[in-house]
Amino acid sequence: MAQIVGGGRPVNDAERRVIAHLRDNAPGDWLLLHNIEVPRGDDSFEVDVIVLTGHSLCLIDVKGTRGRIEVAGTRWFPARRDAFGSPVAKLRGNGRALKGLLTQERRELERVYVDSVVTLTGPDAELVDPAGRDSRHVTDLPGLVGTLSDASRVRRGYTTDVRPYRTAIIEALNGAVRRSTAPPRFGNWEVEEQLGGDNRVTEYRAINATVPGSETVLLRVYRADPLAEEEPRAAERRLIANAYQSLTRIPPHPCVVRSRDFFAIDDESRFVLVLDDVHGQALHLHLTASRRSLSTGAMLDLIDDMLVGLAHVHANKVIHRALSPACVLVTEDGRAMLTGFDYAKPGPRAHTVANELPNVLDTHYVAPECQGRPERMTAASDVYAAGVIAFRLLTGLLPPASPDAEISADGVPAEVMELLRRMRDHSPAKRPDAVEALGALRRAREGLATEPAEPLLLDRLRNRFRRMSGRQP
Repeated sequence: MAQIVGGGRPVNDAERRVIAHLRDNAPGDWLLLHNIEVPRGDDSFEVDVIVLTGHSLCLIDVKGTRGRIEVAGTRWFPARRDAFGSPVAKLRGNGRALKGLLTQERRELERVYVDSVVTLTGPDAELVDPAGRDSRHVTDLPGLVGTLSDASRVRRGYTTDVRPYRTAIIEALNGAVRRSTAPPRFGNWEVEEQLGGDNRVTEYRAINATVPGSETVLLRVYRADPLAEEEPRAAERRLIANAYQSLTRIPPHPCVVRSRDFFAIDDESRFVLVLDDVHGQALHLHLTASRRSLSTGAMLDLIDDMLVGLAHVHANKVIHRALSPACVLVTEDGRAMLTGFDYAKPGPRAHTVANELPNVLDTHYVAPECQGRPERMTAASDVYAAGVIAFRLLTGLLPPASPDAEISADGVPAEVMELLRRMRDHSPAKRPDAVEALGALRRAREGLATEPAEPLLLDRLRNRFRRMSGRQP
Protein backbone atom coordinates (compact mmCIF):
# COMPACT_ATOMS: atom_id res chain seq x y z
CA MET A 1 0.00 0.00 0.00
CA ALA A 2 1.26 3.46 -0.90
CA GLN A 3 1.52 6.06 1.84
CA ILE A 4 -0.81 9.06 1.77
CA VAL A 5 1.15 11.88 3.34
CA GLY A 6 -1.48 14.60 3.18
CA GLY A 7 -3.89 16.57 1.08
CA GLY A 8 -7.24 18.26 0.86
CA ARG A 9 -10.76 17.03 0.23
CA PRO A 10 -11.37 15.20 -3.08
CA VAL A 11 -13.79 17.10 -5.29
CA ASN A 12 -15.65 14.13 -6.83
CA ASP A 13 -15.97 10.35 -6.90
CA ALA A 14 -13.47 10.03 -9.75
CA GLU A 15 -10.72 11.58 -7.62
CA ARG A 16 -11.66 9.42 -4.64
CA ARG A 17 -11.40 6.30 -6.80
CA VAL A 18 -7.92 7.20 -8.04
CA ILE A 19 -6.64 7.98 -4.55
CA ALA A 20 -8.06 4.72 -3.16
CA HIS A 21 -6.70 2.72 -6.10
CA LEU A 22 -3.17 4.04 -5.60
CA ARG A 23 -3.36 3.59 -1.85
CA ASP A 24 -4.40 -0.04 -2.23
CA ASN A 25 -2.37 -1.11 -5.28
CA ALA A 26 0.79 1.02 -5.56
CA PRO A 27 4.13 -0.09 -4.03
CA GLY A 28 4.54 0.61 -0.34
CA ASP A 29 7.44 3.03 -0.81
CA TRP A 30 5.41 5.41 -3.02
CA LEU A 31 4.17 8.63 -1.44
CA LEU A 32 0.87 10.37 -2.31
CA LEU A 33 -0.32 13.95 -1.94
CA HIS A 34 -3.79 14.82 -3.18
CA ASN A 35 -5.94 17.90 -3.79
CA ILE A 36 -3.28 20.52 -3.25
CA GLU A 37 -2.61 24.01 -4.54
CA VAL A 38 0.73 25.11 -5.96
CA PRO A 39 1.54 28.85 -6.01
CA ARG A 40 2.68 30.33 -9.31
CA GLY A 41 3.64 33.99 -8.92
CA ASP A 42 0.56 35.83 -7.71
CA ASP A 43 -1.59 32.94 -8.91
CA SER A 44 -1.91 29.23 -8.11
CA PHE A 45 -2.99 26.01 -9.78
CA GLU A 46 -4.63 22.89 -8.40
CA VAL A 47 -3.27 19.35 -8.65
CA ASP A 48 -5.51 16.33 -8.10
CA VAL A 49 -2.73 13.88 -7.10
CA ILE A 50 1.07 13.95 -6.83
CA VAL A 51 2.90 10.61 -6.63
CA LEU A 52 6.55 10.17 -5.67
CA THR A 53 7.70 6.88 -7.22
CA GLY A 54 11.17 5.37 -7.26
CA HIS A 55 12.15 7.18 -10.46
CA SER A 56 10.06 10.37 -10.76
CA LEU A 57 7.58 12.79 -9.28
CA CYS A 58 4.30 12.59 -11.21
CA LEU A 59 1.33 14.98 -11.38
CA ILE A 60 -2.01 13.28 -12.05
CA ASP A 61 -5.12 14.96 -13.41
CA VAL A 62 -8.31 12.93 -12.95
CA LYS A 63 -11.01 13.00 -15.61
CA GLY A 64 -14.35 11.24 -15.16
CA THR A 65 -15.31 11.78 -18.81
CA ARG A 66 -17.00 8.71 -20.28
CA GLY A 67 -17.16 7.17 -23.74
CA ARG A 68 -15.05 7.86 -26.81
CA ILE A 69 -12.85 10.97 -26.70
CA GLU A 70 -11.27 12.14 -29.94
CA VAL A 71 -8.18 14.36 -29.89
CA ALA A 72 -7.87 17.01 -32.59
CA GLY A 73 -5.08 19.57 -32.17
CA THR A 74 -5.32 21.07 -28.70
CA ARG A 75 -8.97 20.06 -28.14
CA TRP A 76 -10.64 16.92 -26.79
CA PHE A 77 -14.00 15.94 -28.28
CA PRO A 78 -15.96 13.61 -25.95
CA ALA A 79 -18.87 11.64 -27.33
CA ARG A 80 -21.31 12.87 -24.70
CA ARG A 81 -20.59 16.54 -24.15
CA ASP A 82 -18.99 19.60 -25.70
CA ALA A 83 -15.29 19.84 -26.50
CA PHE A 84 -12.68 21.18 -24.08
CA GLY A 85 -9.00 22.08 -24.10
CA SER A 86 -6.51 19.22 -23.80
CA PRO A 87 -5.82 18.55 -20.10
CA VAL A 88 -2.47 17.06 -21.10
CA ALA A 89 -1.06 20.37 -22.32
CA LYS A 90 -2.23 22.17 -19.21
CA LEU A 91 -0.95 19.47 -16.84
CA ARG A 92 2.49 19.43 -18.47
CA GLY A 93 2.68 23.20 -18.05
CA ASN A 94 1.81 22.80 -14.38
CA GLY A 95 4.50 20.14 -14.08
CA ARG A 96 7.10 22.56 -15.43
CA ALA A 97 5.95 25.19 -12.96
CA LEU A 98 6.21 22.75 -10.04
CA LYS A 99 9.68 21.68 -11.18
CA GLY A 100 10.74 25.33 -11.12
CA LEU A 101 9.48 25.73 -7.55
CA LEU A 102 11.23 22.57 -6.39
CA THR A 103 14.58 23.60 -7.87
CA GLN A 104 14.21 27.03 -6.26
CA GLU A 105 13.87 25.26 -2.92
CA ARG A 106 16.65 22.70 -3.53
CA ARG A 107 19.02 23.10 -6.49
CA GLU A 108 19.98 19.41 -6.55
CA LEU A 109 16.41 18.53 -7.61
CA GLU A 110 17.23 19.65 -11.16
CA ARG A 111 18.04 15.97 -11.83
CA VAL A 112 14.56 14.78 -10.77
CA TYR A 113 12.06 14.24 -13.59
CA VAL A 114 8.55 15.67 -13.07
CA ASP A 115 6.09 13.59 -15.10
CA SER A 116 2.41 14.18 -15.90
CA VAL A 117 -0.41 11.67 -16.46
CA VAL A 118 -4.11 12.22 -17.12
CA THR A 119 -6.20 9.36 -15.72
CA LEU A 120 -9.56 8.50 -17.26
CA THR A 121 -11.80 6.80 -14.70
CA GLY A 122 -14.91 6.20 -16.85
CA PRO A 123 -15.29 2.43 -17.35
CA ASP A 124 -15.96 2.95 -21.07
CA ALA A 125 -13.57 5.86 -21.64
CA GLU A 126 -11.51 5.54 -24.83
CA LEU A 127 -9.01 8.12 -26.08
CA VAL A 128 -8.57 8.29 -29.86
CA ASP A 129 -5.45 10.31 -30.65
CA PRO A 130 -4.40 9.91 -34.30
CA ALA A 131 -1.39 12.22 -33.91
CA GLY A 132 -0.23 10.46 -30.73
CA ARG A 133 0.53 13.77 -29.05
CA ASP A 134 -1.54 13.23 -25.89
CA SER A 135 -1.95 9.45 -25.63
CA ARG A 136 1.48 8.86 -24.08
CA HIS A 137 0.36 10.92 -21.11
CA VAL A 138 -3.09 9.33 -20.70
CA THR A 139 -4.08 6.09 -18.99
CA ASP A 140 -7.10 4.44 -17.42
CA LEU A 141 -7.52 3.35 -13.81
CA PRO A 142 -6.41 -0.30 -14.32
CA GLY A 143 -3.30 0.87 -16.15
CA LEU A 144 -2.37 3.69 -13.77
CA VAL A 145 0.09 1.84 -11.52
CA GLY A 146 1.78 0.27 -14.54
CA THR A 147 2.15 3.65 -16.24
CA LEU A 148 3.61 5.23 -13.12
CA SER A 149 5.98 2.27 -12.69
CA ASP A 150 7.44 2.69 -16.19
CA ALA A 151 10.93 4.17 -15.71
CA SER A 152 11.30 4.57 -19.50
CA ARG A 153 9.05 7.64 -19.22
CA VAL A 154 11.96 9.51 -17.61
CA ARG A 155 13.55 11.72 -20.23
CA ARG A 156 17.25 11.49 -21.06
CA GLY A 157 19.43 13.60 -18.78
CA TYR A 158 17.38 12.95 -15.64
CA THR A 159 18.06 10.36 -12.96
CA THR A 160 16.01 7.15 -12.91
CA ASP A 161 16.63 6.67 -9.19
CA VAL A 162 15.16 9.42 -7.04
CA ARG A 163 15.67 7.61 -3.74
CA PRO A 164 18.77 9.68 -2.82
CA TYR A 165 16.65 12.80 -3.34
CA ARG A 166 13.60 11.60 -1.43
CA THR A 167 14.11 13.74 1.66
CA ALA A 168 14.93 16.83 -0.40
CA ILE A 169 11.80 16.31 -2.52
CA ILE A 170 9.58 16.00 0.55
CA GLU A 171 11.09 19.12 2.13
CA ALA A 172 10.75 21.08 -1.12
CA LEU A 173 7.12 19.99 -1.55
CA ASN A 174 6.43 20.98 2.03
CA GLY A 175 7.70 24.46 1.24
CA ALA A 176 6.07 24.76 -2.18
CA VAL A 177 2.52 23.38 -1.92
CA ARG A 178 -0.50 23.91 0.28
CA ARG A 179 -3.62 21.96 0.99
CA SER A 180 -6.77 22.62 -1.01
CA THR A 181 -9.52 22.58 1.58
CA ALA A 182 -12.68 22.79 -0.51
CA PRO A 183 -13.99 22.53 -4.07
CA PRO A 184 -13.35 25.74 -6.01
CA ARG A 185 -16.19 28.22 -5.77
CA PHE A 186 -16.88 31.20 -8.00
CA GLY A 187 -19.53 33.49 -6.66
CA ASN A 188 -22.48 31.27 -5.83
CA TRP A 189 -21.30 28.46 -8.12
CA GLU A 190 -19.52 25.47 -6.58
CA VAL A 191 -17.38 23.37 -8.92
CA GLU A 192 -18.53 19.81 -9.43
CA GLU A 193 -15.98 18.85 -12.10
CA GLN A 194 -13.10 20.48 -13.94
CA LEU A 195 -13.57 19.81 -17.65
CA GLY A 196 -10.42 21.19 -19.25
CA GLY A 197 -8.86 24.39 -20.44
CA ASP A 198 -5.62 26.10 -21.27
CA ASN A 199 -3.47 28.94 -19.93
CA ARG A 200 -6.20 31.48 -20.70
CA VAL A 201 -9.45 29.82 -19.63
CA THR A 202 -10.55 26.80 -17.58
CA GLU A 203 -13.95 25.15 -17.97
CA TYR A 204 -15.90 23.68 -15.07
CA ARG A 205 -19.27 22.06 -14.49
CA ALA A 206 -20.82 23.64 -11.40
CA ILE A 207 -23.97 23.74 -9.29
CA ASN A 208 -25.66 26.50 -7.35
CA ALA A 209 -24.17 26.21 -3.86
CA THR A 210 -27.37 27.38 -2.15
CA VAL A 211 -29.62 24.92 -4.00
CA PRO A 212 -28.13 21.41 -3.67
CA GLY A 213 -29.25 19.12 -6.45
CA SER A 214 -29.99 22.00 -8.81
CA GLU A 215 -29.21 21.77 -12.52
CA THR A 216 -25.59 22.17 -13.52
CA VAL A 217 -24.11 25.06 -15.49
CA LEU A 218 -20.91 25.47 -17.47
CA LEU A 219 -18.38 27.97 -16.12
CA ARG A 220 -15.70 29.48 -18.31
CA VAL A 221 -13.19 31.01 -15.91
CA TYR A 222 -10.79 33.44 -17.61
CA ARG A 223 -7.46 34.37 -16.07
CA ALA A 224 -6.41 38.01 -15.97
CA ASP A 225 -3.42 39.94 -14.69
CA PRO A 226 -4.60 42.36 -11.98
CA LEU A 227 -1.16 43.98 -11.81
CA ALA A 228 -0.85 44.88 -15.50
CA GLU A 229 -0.66 48.48 -16.67
CA GLU A 230 -4.02 50.09 -17.36
CA GLU A 231 -3.88 49.96 -21.17
CA PRO A 232 -3.04 46.24 -21.56
CA ARG A 233 -5.38 45.44 -18.67
CA ALA A 234 -8.24 47.24 -20.41
CA ALA A 235 -7.52 45.31 -23.62
CA GLU A 236 -7.47 42.04 -21.70
CA ARG A 237 -10.77 42.90 -20.00
CA ARG A 238 -12.39 43.70 -23.37
CA LEU A 239 -11.27 40.36 -24.83
CA ILE A 240 -12.53 38.39 -21.84
CA ALA A 241 -15.91 40.15 -21.86
CA ASN A 242 -16.38 39.71 -25.61
CA ALA A 243 -18.35 36.45 -25.49
CA TYR A 244 -20.75 37.81 -22.88
CA GLN A 245 -21.26 41.07 -24.76
CA SER A 246 -21.96 39.14 -27.95
CA LEU A 247 -24.39 36.70 -26.33
CA THR A 248 -26.32 39.46 -24.52
CA ARG A 249 -27.15 40.96 -27.93
CA ILE A 250 -28.71 37.67 -29.01
CA PRO A 251 -32.19 36.92 -27.58
CA PRO A 252 -32.59 33.36 -26.23
CA HIS A 253 -32.96 30.77 -28.97
CA PRO A 254 -32.95 26.94 -29.00
CA CYS A 255 -30.11 26.87 -31.55
CA VAL A 256 -27.74 29.25 -29.71
CA VAL A 257 -26.10 28.58 -26.34
CA ARG A 258 -27.46 30.87 -23.61
CA SER A 259 -25.38 33.03 -21.27
CA ARG A 260 -26.64 33.34 -17.71
CA ASP A 261 -24.17 35.65 -16.01
CA PHE A 262 -20.74 37.25 -16.14
CA PHE A 263 -18.79 38.57 -13.16
CA ALA A 264 -15.31 39.25 -11.80
CA ILE A 265 -13.68 37.62 -8.78
CA ASP A 266 -12.19 39.85 -6.06
CA ASP A 267 -9.22 41.70 -7.59
CA GLU A 268 -10.29 40.84 -11.15
CA SER A 269 -7.70 38.08 -11.45
CA ARG A 270 -10.59 35.89 -12.67
CA PHE A 271 -13.66 36.55 -14.79
CA VAL A 272 -16.47 34.01 -14.89
CA LEU A 273 -18.87 33.43 -17.78
CA VAL A 274 -21.86 31.27 -16.80
CA LEU A 275 -23.46 29.31 -19.65
CA ASP A 276 -26.18 26.70 -19.94
CA ASP A 277 -24.72 23.22 -19.54
CA VAL A 278 -25.58 21.75 -22.93
CA HIS A 279 -25.55 17.98 -22.57
CA GLY A 280 -24.31 16.92 -25.96
CA GLN A 281 -21.22 16.48 -28.09
CA ALA A 282 -19.22 18.46 -30.59
CA LEU A 283 -20.22 18.14 -34.24
CA HIS A 284 -16.60 17.13 -34.91
CA LEU A 285 -17.53 13.57 -33.93
CA HIS A 286 -19.89 13.25 -36.91
CA LEU A 287 -17.56 14.58 -39.61
CA THR A 288 -15.50 11.58 -40.69
CA ALA A 289 -17.10 9.17 -43.14
CA SER A 290 -16.04 6.17 -41.03
CA ARG A 291 -17.95 7.52 -38.03
CA ARG A 292 -21.11 8.69 -39.79
CA SER A 293 -23.99 6.93 -38.06
CA LEU A 294 -26.65 9.56 -38.77
CA SER A 295 -29.24 9.25 -41.50
CA THR A 296 -29.22 11.80 -44.28
CA GLY A 297 -32.33 13.33 -42.79
CA ALA A 298 -30.71 13.67 -39.37
CA MET A 299 -27.62 15.33 -40.90
CA LEU A 300 -29.79 17.75 -42.85
CA ASP A 301 -31.66 18.50 -39.62
CA LEU A 302 -28.35 19.52 -38.01
CA ILE A 303 -27.49 21.74 -40.97
CA ASP A 304 -30.98 23.26 -40.76
CA ASP A 305 -30.47 24.00 -37.06
CA MET A 306 -27.02 25.49 -37.71
CA LEU A 307 -28.47 27.86 -40.32
CA VAL A 308 -31.43 28.70 -38.07
CA GLY A 309 -28.99 29.65 -35.29
CA LEU A 310 -26.74 31.57 -37.67
CA ALA A 311 -29.70 33.49 -39.12
CA HIS A 312 -30.78 34.41 -35.57
CA VAL A 313 -27.25 35.54 -34.67
CA HIS A 314 -26.92 37.66 -37.82
CA ALA A 315 -30.40 39.15 -37.39
CA ASN A 316 -29.14 40.57 -34.10
CA LYS A 317 -26.06 42.15 -35.74
CA VAL A 318 -23.55 39.62 -34.35
CA ILE A 319 -20.88 37.95 -36.51
CA HIS A 320 -19.45 34.71 -35.12
CA ARG A 321 -16.08 34.88 -36.97
CA ALA A 322 -14.69 31.59 -35.62
CA LEU A 323 -17.34 29.09 -36.72
CA SER A 324 -16.00 25.53 -36.91
CA PRO A 325 -17.21 22.03 -35.93
CA ALA A 326 -15.92 22.69 -32.40
CA CYS A 327 -18.43 25.54 -32.11
CA VAL A 328 -21.47 23.45 -33.06
CA LEU A 329 -22.86 21.19 -30.32
CA VAL A 330 -25.21 18.28 -30.97
CA THR A 331 -27.59 17.81 -28.04
CA GLU A 332 -28.84 14.47 -26.80
CA ASP A 333 -32.13 14.99 -28.64
CA GLY A 334 -30.35 15.62 -31.96
CA ARG A 335 -30.46 19.41 -32.05
CA ALA A 336 -27.53 21.59 -33.15
CA MET A 337 -26.55 24.66 -31.12
CA LEU A 338 -23.99 27.37 -31.85
CA THR A 339 -21.43 28.19 -29.19
CA GLY A 340 -17.85 29.56 -29.02
CA PHE A 341 -18.54 33.31 -29.19
CA ASP A 342 -15.24 34.42 -27.58
CA TYR A 343 -14.12 36.24 -30.75
CA ALA A 344 -17.49 37.29 -32.15
CA LYS A 345 -18.24 40.85 -33.27
CA PRO A 346 -21.35 42.23 -31.53
CA GLY A 347 -22.09 45.07 -33.94
CA PRO A 348 -20.16 48.35 -34.46
CA ARG A 349 -17.81 49.37 -31.65
CA ALA A 350 -14.67 51.38 -31.00
CA HIS A 351 -12.36 48.42 -30.33
CA THR A 352 -11.67 45.05 -31.93
CA VAL A 353 -10.46 41.61 -30.84
CA ALA A 354 -9.86 40.48 -34.45
CA ASN A 355 -6.11 40.59 -33.87
CA GLU A 356 -6.51 37.53 -31.62
CA LEU A 357 -8.21 35.45 -34.31
CA PRO A 358 -5.10 34.16 -36.15
CA ASN A 359 -4.14 32.29 -32.97
CA VAL A 360 -7.42 30.34 -32.76
CA LEU A 361 -8.88 29.95 -36.25
CA ASP A 362 -9.07 26.64 -38.10
CA THR A 363 -8.07 27.79 -41.58
CA HIS A 364 -10.21 25.12 -43.29
CA TYR A 365 -13.27 27.17 -42.33
CA VAL A 366 -11.91 30.65 -43.09
CA ALA A 367 -13.33 32.30 -46.23
CA PRO A 368 -10.76 33.10 -48.97
CA GLU A 369 -11.14 36.87 -48.56
CA CYS A 370 -10.33 36.55 -44.84
CA GLN A 371 -7.22 34.37 -45.06
CA GLY A 372 -4.63 36.39 -43.15
CA ARG A 373 -7.14 39.25 -42.82
CA PRO A 374 -9.50 38.41 -39.96
CA GLU A 375 -10.64 42.04 -39.75
CA ARG A 376 -12.51 41.44 -43.03
CA MET A 377 -14.83 38.83 -41.56
CA THR A 378 -18.52 39.42 -42.17
CA ALA A 379 -21.80 37.52 -42.08
CA ALA A 380 -20.81 36.19 -45.52
CA SER A 381 -17.66 34.59 -44.08
CA ASP A 382 -19.80 32.91 -41.41
CA VAL A 383 -21.94 31.45 -44.22
CA TYR A 384 -18.78 30.19 -45.94
CA ALA A 385 -17.73 28.40 -42.73
CA ALA A 386 -21.21 26.89 -42.38
CA GLY A 387 -20.97 25.64 -45.97
CA VAL A 388 -17.67 23.88 -45.27
CA ILE A 389 -19.04 22.32 -42.07
CA ALA A 390 -22.16 21.10 -43.87
CA PHE A 391 -20.08 19.67 -46.74
CA ARG A 392 -17.89 17.72 -44.32
CA LEU A 393 -20.91 16.46 -42.42
CA LEU A 394 -22.60 15.10 -45.57
CA THR A 395 -19.52 13.73 -47.35
CA GLY A 396 -16.99 13.03 -44.60
CA LEU A 397 -14.47 15.13 -46.54
CA LEU A 398 -13.23 18.67 -46.70
CA PRO A 399 -14.45 20.41 -49.88
CA PRO A 400 -12.14 20.78 -52.89
CA ALA A 401 -10.23 24.01 -53.41
CA SER A 402 -12.51 25.02 -56.25
CA PRO A 403 -16.14 25.47 -55.21
CA ASP A 404 -17.18 24.70 -58.82
CA ALA A 405 -16.03 21.08 -58.64
CA GLU A 406 -18.88 18.61 -59.23
CA ILE A 407 -19.38 16.48 -56.10
CA SER A 408 -22.35 14.39 -55.01
CA ALA A 409 -23.21 12.62 -51.76
CA ASP A 410 -25.28 9.46 -51.40
CA GLY A 411 -28.89 10.23 -50.63
CA VAL A 412 -28.40 14.00 -50.73
CA PRO A 413 -30.40 15.97 -53.30
CA ALA A 414 -28.28 17.67 -55.95
CA GLU A 415 -29.98 20.93 -54.97
CA VAL A 416 -28.45 20.67 -51.48
CA MET A 417 -24.94 20.17 -52.87
CA GLU A 418 -25.49 23.13 -55.21
CA LEU A 419 -26.52 25.24 -52.21
CA LEU A 420 -23.32 24.28 -50.37
CA ARG A 421 -21.33 25.23 -53.47
CA ARG A 422 -22.93 28.68 -53.49
CA MET A 423 -22.30 29.08 -49.75
CA ARG A 424 -18.59 28.44 -50.45
CA ASP A 425 -18.32 30.76 -53.45
CA HIS A 426 -15.02 32.67 -53.50
CA SER A 427 -16.95 35.89 -53.97
CA PRO A 428 -18.74 36.99 -50.76
CA ALA A 429 -21.36 38.86 -52.81
CA LYS A 430 -22.42 35.63 -54.54
CA ARG A 431 -23.05 33.71 -51.32
CA PRO A 432 -26.61 33.54 -49.97
CA ASP A 433 -27.14 34.96 -46.51
CA ALA A 434 -28.12 32.56 -43.72
CA VAL A 435 -31.87 33.14 -44.20
CA GLU A 436 -31.64 32.55 -47.95
CA ALA A 437 -29.51 29.45 -47.43
CA LEU A 438 -32.03 28.11 -44.91
CA GLY A 439 -34.91 28.63 -47.33
CA ALA A 440 -33.01 26.97 -50.17
CA LEU A 441 -32.15 24.00 -47.93
CA ARG A 442 -35.78 23.48 -46.96
CA ARG A 443 -36.98 23.72 -50.56
CA ALA A 444 -34.32 21.21 -51.64
CA ARG A 445 -35.38 18.80 -48.89
CA GLU A 446 -38.83 18.60 -50.36
CA GLY A 447 -37.31 16.51 -53.15
CA LEU A 448 -35.55 14.11 -50.77
CA ALA A 449 -36.94 10.77 -51.87
CA THR A 450 -33.88 8.52 -51.97
CA GLU A 451 -34.19 7.40 -48.36
CA PRO A 452 -36.51 4.53 -47.35
CA ALA A 453 -40.04 5.68 -46.67
CA GLU A 454 -40.09 4.91 -42.94
CA PRO A 455 -36.99 6.99 -41.94
CA LEU A 456 -38.28 9.81 -44.15
CA LEU A 457 -41.65 9.75 -42.39
CA LEU A 458 -39.93 9.72 -39.02
CA ASP A 459 -37.80 12.73 -40.00
CA ARG A 460 -40.92 14.61 -41.06
CA LEU A 461 -42.63 13.72 -37.79
CA ARG A 462 -39.62 15.03 -35.84
CA ASN A 463 -39.67 18.24 -37.87
CA ARG A 464 -43.37 18.67 -37.17
CA PHE A 465 -42.80 18.47 -33.41
CA ARG A 466 -39.87 20.88 -33.71
CA ARG A 467 -42.11 23.39 -35.46
CA MET A 468 -44.72 22.93 -32.73
CA SER A 469 -42.07 23.66 -30.07
CA GLY A 470 -40.98 26.86 -31.81
CA ARG A 471 -37.60 25.67 -32.99
CA GLN A 472 -37.87 27.37 -36.36
CA PRO A 473 -37.28 31.11 -36.73
